[in-house]
Amino acid sequence: MRRFTALVFPALAAILIGAATIAQTAETAEPVEGAVERWRADPTVVFAASEIDLEEFLWIARPIVVFAQTPADPAFIEQLTLLAARPETLADRDVLLVTDTDPKNPSDIRLKLRPRGFMLVLLDKDGAVNLRKPMPWSTREISRSIDKMPIRQQEISEQPMLR
Repeated sequence: MRRFTALVFPALAAILIGAATIAQTAETAEPVEGAVERWRADPTVVFAASEIDLEEFLWIARPIVVFAQTPADPAFIEQLTLLAARPETLADRDVLLVTDTDPKNPSDIRLKLRPRGFMLVLLDKDGAVNLRKPMPWSTREISRSIDKMPIRQQEISEQPMLR
C-alpha cells in the first residue's frame, strides 16, 4: 500500500498543479456567461474566482473558495486533493468549488473575503460566510459543517423519504 501511495501521490499532485495552473490562467480571463449552467451540468467543475460572480449562485449553491498565494502552495494542493477524494459528497450538498491563487490580480471574491495566505472559506446559499479555515479541511469535516446549517437542515427535512 505504501508503494502504491508513493507512486500515486506525486502523479496526483502533478495533475492538481496542472489544474491549478489552468485555473490561474483562467483567472485572468473575463467572466464566462453560463457559469450556473456549467455548474449544473457538472457540479464537480472547479471555477477560477475571476470566472464567476457569486451573486449568480445565491440560493443555488454553497461556494467553497480556496485561496492561496500560488498554485504550488502545499496547503492548496492538499485541499484540492481532499476535495477531489469525495466529489459526490460535495455535489449532494450543492457545493460550488472556486479557487483563487493570484493575489497580484485580486478577483472581486478575493477583495470581498480578504484572505491572508492559504484560506478555505465556506459560504451558505444565502451568501453568508459560514466558516474560514487557515488550513486544509477534509470533505468529511466540510460536509458535517454544511449539514449543521439551517438551510441544509430545511433541505434535508423536505427531501422525500426513501422506502
